[in-house]
Amino acid sequence: MSAAARLTELGITLPPPPQPGGVYKPLVIAGNLAYLSGHGPCHDGSNYLTGRVGADMTLDEGKEAARMVGLSLLATIQKELGSLDRVVRVIKTLALVNSSDDFTQQPQVVNGYSELFAEVFGPDAGVGARSAIATNTLPGNIPVEIEVILEIKD
Repeated sequence: MSAAARLTELGITLPPPPQPGGVYKPLVIAGNLAYLSGHGPCHDGSNYLTGRVGADMTLDEGKEAARMVGLSLLATIQKELGSLDRVVRVIKTLALVNSSDDFTQQPQVVNGYSELFAEVFGPDAGVGARSAIATNTLPGNIPVEIEVILEIKD
């Protein structure tokens, strides 16, 4: 089943892709790899969810924020590649979680993104290597920032 068909089956409508917040490209292709710049939980292409997990947000709210980041990443992939079906597999994900000093469940937060990509691309293609790192702040006080490296086809 195609990724687009899975989105429909899951009842997911992608948000508009977020506008870059600085001088960078949202996605760069090198050979058969696509590198996605860090994305945050964007509601509508320009308004972001804010807060620190463990202080302003619960684990479940952080996990939902990571899922929102996944939706923004999918929107960028769709726009920049023309089709989600060009994705062969996720190679590597780097996730930063804006969290309080005593919060230690960053991997569980990032599962919100990973579970979405597994649903959309399948459990083999949608799950790759991953790092989930705590940070004490992120731009605009967003709770989660995620960047991804994908293997793609022409």
